[in-house]
Amino acid sequence: MNAVTSWFRRQLANPQVVTLSLALLSLCIAIYLFGGMLAPVLAAIVFAYLLQGIVGRLSNAGMPHAASVGLVFVSFLAFVSLLLFGLLPPLVRQVTRLVGQVPQILDRAQILLLELPKQYPNFLSEQQIQDFISTLGSEFIRMGQPVLSYSMSSLVALLTIIVYVVLVPLLVFFMIRDKDRILAWFADFLPHERQLTNDVWQEVDGQLGNYVRGKFWEILIVGVVAFIVFSFMRLQYALLLAVLTGVSVLIPYIGAAAITVPVALVALFQWGLTADFYYVLLAYAIIQALDGNLLAPLLFSEVVNLHPVAIIVAILFFGGIWGFWGVFFAIPLATLINAVLRAWPGVGTDSDSTDDMAEATA
Repeated sequence: MNAVTSWFRRQLANPQVVTLSLALLSLCIAIYLFGGMLAPVLAAIVFAYLLQGIVGRLSNAGMPHAASVGLVFVSFLAFVSLLLFGLLPPLVRQVTRLVGQVPQILDRAQILLLELPKQYPNFLSEQQIQDFISTLGSEFIRMGQPVLSYSMSSLVALLTIIVYVVLVPLLVFFMIRDKDRILAWFADFLPHERQLTNDVWQEVDGQLGNYVRGKFWEILIVGVVAFIVFSFMRLQYALLLAVLTGVSVLIPYIGAAAITVPVALVALFQWGLTADFYYVLLAYAIIQALDGNLLAPLLFSEVVNLHPVAIIVAILFFGGIWGFWGVFFAIPLATLINAVLRAWPGVGTDSDSTDDMAEATA
């Protein structure tokens, strides 16, 4: 107990540690209490980080800052308009068709599942299959309740979409144009003894920007490749399943496993337990394997230096606290914690001295 008290006294006597602790505590409280209201701001921050790198490159190439901001922002609006008017309508049509066919898909799956005990009587019983089907049906009913509630509050959803469409681009514009002024304004509220906070912010700011840009390219590449593969294999709802496959990379490991279910159900409904069904599953597994073992390491080799267990724990923890945004920012938040631990006074001293001794011995 004396050791713990002594440690707290030593840390609280350091103004750098107090400043960093208060900054992190204020950030956590603000997001936890006002996360719902700040959702447009969080979305704007994501897009601003996505565009800031392009603005920086254009400025470094000699283009005036105002011109680079204008060019990037207009390109961003054009890209968003392309998604809204080019991708969204066929996507909505496929979702509507798929929702209408869900009962038929489940009936087909039930028939095929009931055939399994006859083929593998030593491994599966009919009662086990019935229990699984009942559980699956209740899960679909439970998942459908939020959709029904969402449709009942369509007016509120429409107003929310309008707010996002108008407010988020406006916030993005000011964030990429006045980033330095905004950060300077926040810095005015911090004490002068804030070098530790500045060090942590510099590391997290760079890694967060690289993470957002890398995630954008990962979603785009995986989604396009999945659409090409699914279309080539003539899988129904290829666009919808490709979008889901692309979005699944937002949640490492867990997302890939979750999207396997709709891909398998659609393929099962279309072809049954034939060779085409297994080819689709194999193609989906190859896409996810190439993403996890080739694409993601290339995009995030200098960004995310975390163990897979740490990533999964971060997703579960922050997702449970902050929902979607907690899942999206799980890896940057874990990176923030890692940066704080490495920058914290006294942490890593032993390892540093060990490295120095190793160099001296060499």
